[in-house]
Amino acid sequence: MSFDPNDPELRRRRPRPQLARRDLLRGGVWLTVGLGTAPLLAACGNGSSVAADNGGSPYPLARPDQPVRLAIKDTNPPIGDGLDPEEGGTFNILNYAQYMAPAVMKNFGKKHNVSVVVTPYNNYDEMLAKIRQPGESFDLVFPGPSVLSKMVYADLIQPLNHTYVPNLANIWPEYQNPWYDQGARYTVPYTIYGTGVMYRTDRVSSVPEVGYDLLWDKQYAGKIYLLDDRQEAIGMSLLRNKITSDINTSNADDVKKATDSLIELIGLVNVKTDINGYSEVPEGTATVHQCWSGDVIAGQYYLPKGVTPDVLGYWRPAASDYVVGSDNIAIPKSAKKPVLAHLLINDLLDNKIGLQNFGWNGYQPPLTKLSAKYLTDQGYIPKNLANAVVVRGDFEQGHTFYEVSPSTEALWQSNWARFKAGA
Repeated sequence: MSFDPNDPELRRRRPRPQLARRDLLRGGVWLTVGLGTAPLLAACGNGSSVAADNGGSPYPLARPDQPVRLAIKDTNPPIGDGLDPEEGGTFNILNYAQYMAPAVMKNFGKKHNVSVVVTPYNNYDEMLAKIRQPGESFDLVFPGPSVLSKMVYADLIQPLNHTYVPNLANIWPEYQNPWYDQGARYTVPYTIYGTGVMYRTDRVSSVPEVGYDLLWDKQYAGKIYLLDDRQEAIGMSLLRNKITSDINTSNADDVKKATDSLIELIGLVNVKTDINGYSEVPEGTATVHQCWSGDVIAGQYYLPKGVTPDVLGYWRPAASDYVVGSDNIAIPKSAKKPVLAHLLINDLLDNKIGLQNFGWNGYQPPLTKLSAKYLTDQGYIPKNLANAVVVRGDFEQGHTFYEVSPSTEALWQSNWARFKAGA
């Protein structure tokens, strides 16, 4: 099966507000969820080892070396086995706009005689507000690791019954038992991505060994963009300037140094910030843009007529310096169609449907079959952009943004505000 870049459904995708999901990294996600500290820590089986360095968080902060097995409460059990799907009526999804292929939702709705409706949000603050609204009911939601514990301990999502999700076997083994949700009790993975630099090969004559240096190159002044995302931008500066390899650092001096380096970009190259690299680089508005790997893959569909994908380039660091992340799928406790929700989750983990969904949003699901070679061989990704595919080794060696303490989040927010005030 090859991919048709002239498919009219794909050409209608602009704008792509689903990318605003990473606005969560700019806005505070430490919303009050009405939870007491003691019950949270007591509820987590391995909380004692994490709580000592919890930084004021009312629950353990999951880390790869300190994984969390989220509690299943008697008051919020998973659904039983062998239930019939709740067909007919409306199936409500709380999701980033255009983050799921319309054809996938249409086919699912037709198969189960439901009308699939998406309520969009732009960041996790907004998502949490919507899901907690009295009287609201959603059947599917897409939380990331940075808000997962909050949602579990606030009873906003329900445990999964894996008997309805046999396609969980199709994903990378590490996501069948992820560090932020041991046993995949509440979530399955949706997409994965890495962060690098997208550029125009017809304008950039050479790429330095540290591709981030392109962002500081005066010859591209006026056409250089950072991600409008405090963690991604400051984290990149920490790594580029070799300040620290800890992209979740709570060291005030380190965060200040990294931010000061970003502030240099304002006068040096008239840097701009947004999350539209997927269209701005292909269309020529930007020459260099810090971006997520999914934007690079989707960028080929935003090229002007007659322009080939070889004008697009992507620099990504070595695996040990790569910043990677993931988004997940969960079922709200308020779901009126939880059986059907499990079935859609299972569909999204089907290799064929996952590939179709990837073709829409450019962000790959961690399905074992969808390797870099497979995706390029099948024509989904131009060979010159094959390095935008995230592989398992990237997560084994790279860096990931974690849920941090309120004090660390406030530190990063205040420094980002300093940069934004000048930019």
